[in-house]
Amino acid sequence: MATILLIEPDRVLAETYHQALQQVGHKVVPCASAQAAIIAADQIQPDIVVLELQLVEHSGIEFLYEFRSYQDWQSIPVIINSFVPVAEFKSNNKVLSSELGVVDYLYKPSTNLATLLKKVARSLKVAV
Repeated sequence: MATILLIEPDRVLAETYHQALQQVGHKVVPCASAQAAIIAADQIQPDIVVLELQLVEHSGIEFLYEFRSYQDWQSIPVIINSFVPVAEFKSNNKVLSSELGVVDYLYKPSTNLATLLKKVARSLKVAV
């Protein structure tokens, strides 16, 4: 189906998401850091990115700015799946969606696997 760049520093969550996304037919490339994700994106050309904002060394927002600086990656949908509440970005919500290409923002404590899978599927349909 689709190639998903999964940026998740928590090993247990990364493995859980990886398995769930693979079970519905996606190829998943997990990365624990922003730098690893940029390198992976260059190699695999993902169809969609699922991103945790809380990363070691560089934040998810820093990753997004670098990711969007490349012409080839400007139209790739990004779903934020994070422990950072969306309220943290209330005043910058327009920047997230229009400038950084975030198509959905999921708050992990209130999101289950079924919701994540549904949002990924919907975003892929819109992107095609």
